[in-house]
Amino acid sequence: MVANSPHKEALKTQLREAYGRIVYTYTTHLKKMNLLDKNNLLIKYAQIILSAISTGGFIGSMITNQLVLTVVGGIFSTVLLVLNLFFRDFNLVEESRQHRIASDNLWLIREQYISLLTDFEILSEDDIIAKRDDLQRLTFDVYNKSPKTDAKSYVAAQKALKSEEEQFFKPEEIDMMLPAHLRITTMSDK
Repeated sequence: MVANSPHKEALKTQLREAYGRIVYTYTTHLKKMNLLDKNNLLIKYAQIILSAISTGGFIGSMITNQLVLTVVGGIFSTVLLVLNLFFRDFNLVEESRQHRIASDNLWLIREQYISLLTDFEILSEDDIIAKRDDLQRLTFDVYNKSPKTDAKSYVAAQKALKSEEEQFFKPEEIDMMLPAHLRITTMSDK
């Protein structure tokens, strides 16, 4: 077939769009995982602090026999109880782990899309279609098994991708990570 047929160009457009969706979803899962980890850490710190204050209040009231320390200990103990009861059915660590698994699986699919786009010009339309269909099935399987993300994570991913270029490198950045003999640009090029 003709290398630049309208159908082959349409396939390339479709693959590029699918790649973009994968990158967004991958980054959104990472942002959701980071948010869950941060929230879990904050809850753990709050539990430790509330526990320490309530215990200190009760111990202090026993030593000094002051009613105010008992009241303080009781208030903080009640707040700790409410916090523990509210979060008893939440397993932020497990939910974070599920988002990590989803992002890890999406990373592989993302890399396969990059490889397919890299090899695009040397593949036949039939090969491209077969690889695209395989990637669509893999993507469906990952999406089907993955926990849902939220708008806050999507907005964070959007910011990271659009303004912070989080998933991308400039050629100079890649060069700085590579040994000198693998670099494209040299110091004299700058």
